Amino acid sequence: MFRISLFFIVIFLFISCSAKNENKSPVKTDQKHYKVIAYVAGYQNNWGANFEKAKQVTHINYAFANIKDGKVVLGNEKDVEDLQKLNALKKVNSDLKILISVGGWSWSKNFSNAVLTENSRQIFANSAIDFMLKYQIDGIDLDWEYPGQIGDNNVYRKEDKENFTSILKLIRYKLDSLSNNKYLLTVATGANQNYLDHTNMKEAQKYLDFINIMTYDFYTGGSKYTGHHANLYNSEHNIKHPRSAEIAVEQHLKVGIPANKLVLGVPFYGRWWKRVNPKNNGLYQPSTGVTGAYGYSQIADSIKSKTFTSYWDKSAGAPYIWREKDSLFLTYENEQSLNIKSDFVKSNQLGGIMFWQFNGDNGELLNTIDAQLK
Repeated sequence: MFRISLFFIVIFLFISCSAKNENKSPVKTDQKHYKVIAYVAGYQNNWGANFEKAKQVTHINYAFANIKDGKVVLGNEKDVEDLQKLNALKKVNSDLKILISVGGWSWSKNFSNAVLTENSRQIFANSAIDFMLKYQIDGIDLDWEYPGQIGDNNVYRKEDKENFTSILKLIRYKLDSLSNNKYLLTVATGANQNYLDHTNMKEAQKYLDFINIMTYDFYTGGSKYTGHHANLYNSEHNIKHPRSAEIAVEQHLKVGIPANKLVLGVPFYGRWWKRVNPKNNGLYQPSTGVTGAYGYSQIADSIKSKTFTSYWDKSAGAPYIWREKDSLFLTYENEQSLNIKSDFVKSNQLGGIMFWQFNGDNGELLNTIDAQLK
């Protein structure tokens, strides 16, 4: 009798629970929060009163702090005022994080010496943290261009590979020892295998919150040939030396960096060449003329005024400009290419998008990123 009663009780409870479960709404999962990281150059900073744009980014990397006598120091005196203005943007975006970016192309000359010994690493790490605390910002971004390589006539040595990891480990330890606050440590990496061969990113990434891949400048003013400088996919016209953002991401993943730590870099500027061979509208052709760069806002204005005509390389997922009258070729980023890159970020579960730099945009590119990753 007891067994029969217990059986019916169990059945009753099962039916009741099932009925309740049917009335419940589906459990909602949190939408993935992508990072949108703006590099702001101190020598060009005019963020000004663009408070609404502060809502469209999650992080601002202020570029650059310099290295002198083994210590992180201000690049210029006006940086103090700039950092205050950037901190003020938190009034409209309380989640915004401000980081100081150390080094860059021109100021990476003293990295190798600064991290050479245990004592010099202590001095460098302490100065970086003192800088961060003094100006009440949220983290440190090391933009060493590049460990173990000459870069812009830098001091470099084979020990850079090990010392790069050691300085990141030391700074991470010191940051975590400060308080309960979560301070950030990030780096900007070269978008090529050579960078990865001269670093140990599998180990280094353990101490980093995220990694900004500089997936642009595949072709620069120093290149004798034209080419896309920030294409997502390798172009069918580029057979000899394949380069693309996709390849760079794959290389970073292959060394053991988690996808969600990788942030895809995009340019808010374009690069141009003159006296370019006209074949294929100048795409991947030799150039013997002058070279230069334009911010996106200038490019967009020139397209609207029909000074420039834009073309599209479907295989690369990238736009370009060819002007026959003066044999000008220009490679750049636009809204269409950013939409494709945003889909790439989401489909590959990357951490987000970083751009260099804020001043180059007229609002169209940042609006596109915001709409895609918000």
